[in-house]
Amino acid sequence: MEYILTTDGLSKAYGRFRALDGLTMHVPKGAIYGFVGKNGAGKTTLLRLICGLQTPTAGEYSLYGVSHREKAIRQARRRMGAIVESPAIYWDMTAEENIKEQYRILGLDALDGIPELLKLVGLEDTQKKKVKHFSLGMRQRLGIAMALCGKPDFLVLDEPVNGLDPKGIVELRELIRKLNQEHRITILISSHILDELARLATHYGFIDGGRMVQEISAEELEEACRTCVRIEVTDCSALLRALDKMQVDYQWISDTEADVFAHIHVTQLVLTLQKENCDVISIRERDNSLERYYFHLVGGDRNA
Repeated sequence: MEYILTTDGLSKAYGRFRALDGLTMHVPKGAIYGFVGKNGAGKTTLLRLICGLQTPTAGEYSLYGVSHREKAIRQARRRMGAIVESPAIYWDMTAEENIKEQYRILGLDALDGIPELLKLVGLEDTQKKKVKHFSLGMRQRLGIAMALCGKPDFLVLDEPVNGLDPKGIVELRELIRKLNQEHRITILISSHILDELARLATHYGFIDGGRMVQEISAEELEEACRTCVRIEVTDCSALLRALDKMQVDYQWISDTEADVFAHIHVTQLVLTLQKENCDVISIRERDNSLERYYFHLVGGDRNA
């Protein structure tokens, strides 16, 4: 598989605090990669490193197979566009003026593509309207338009739907999907809005404490979520011992219930529990979600 971005043991420390701690990740070409983690898990630190805004303390990352230690990394970064934390836009300018300024910063002379770019993000009718009068969703789409100056094939977005109303979320979702499917742009999205991310992502990376907990494709995640069953018994300690012997992944819910994240041999389980005088009250499939799966991986509160 071809990867746009890879990291190997990547670390970033601020004094004694390690924002990234040996992070290893792989963003496949053509993917919409959902980068998921709690606030403070290291998501924005990773984005700042790959954009060249900061340097790693240890480890390595590569863009298009080019190591960040090579001089060619500057040229590789020209193939990516990014919005980290918030779009860098001028509020007293129009959308067109902002894009012209971005062209100037990038050293791009031809301005012919600006109308097409504005149409792509749905801002072709803003004309002389200044950005300070834009809605939050319009400003976010303008930020993406500016990130697309230079025609990158890798787009990095930091919490793109944060604070948007439902209409703005839908508009941005459709734009991201269009950029990926029609314009063949690989997209890395850092987000804590898991339900929305589940509508877009083709791959996921779950980060906690600066470390990668798991990378998984959307197909694998769907399978894992579909196989979750909740088992209710009269003695949960007996159930947990049986599940340990069967070497399956589970989460203890209460004194009588556990969620099992694997296919299980029901007859074998029932017979094992009978030997310990434990009765099975119910076994039912659960409609597991990305959020539930994530918190099963990392635990803790729901401040993702």
